[in-house]
Amino acid sequence: MLFPQCGMKLTRLRKNGKVNSLRKWLIRILAGIFNKLEAASLLWQYEQYRRKYDIDPSFQFNGKGIILYGGGKIVLGPGSYIGRFSQIQAKPGERVIVGAKVHISHFVKIYTGSTVPDQDFTVNDKLQKRTGSVIIGDGCWIGAGVFIREGVTIGEDTVVGANSVVTHDLPAHCIAAGCPAQVIRYKRNLSVK
Repeated sequence: MLFPQCGMKLTRLRKNGKVNSLRKWLIRILAGIFNKLEAASLLWQYEQYRRKYDIDPSFQFNGKGIILYGGGKIVLGPGSYIGRFSQIQAKPGERVIVGAKVHISHFVKIYTGSTVPDQDFTVNDKLQKRTGSVIIGDGCWIGAGVFIREGVTIGEDTVVGANSVVTHDLPAHCIAAGCPAQVIRYKRNLSVK
């Protein structure tokens, strides 16, 4: 017997649908509690980023798994946002500057430092590092899955297509994509003065 004090058998409860409805009700309650706790945790984490780095109050963190780290300077401009599971790394002495109204999609990686690949990796204590600041101009759109390497400047109003690897500077008002990212064309809506 499931509830001996009530004298009800489990089979009778199942026939009446009470067990299934009770289970669904409990799952909904627990899911609601979990969602509230997760949202509170994200708000706390993103507030810590705002205290540590120079982030405009109108900047939006859109989703979970966004990571900002490093001892360098991170400046995130007004009206901009970053999508879920994106990362920004700022090595000490380097900067990541994101201008106003920049759209950074999901799963984007921005790094200001990495290891030089053309060297002997069996000598771990003397590996050469490469660092450089990353600057993204106003009004850019960075597509999902883009990787931006150290020392790169992306000009204003530039679009970088999904899954691109940005290894060198990109000019303003262009559409770029690929691995490595190349200018595909310049925007057609530009007025020539």
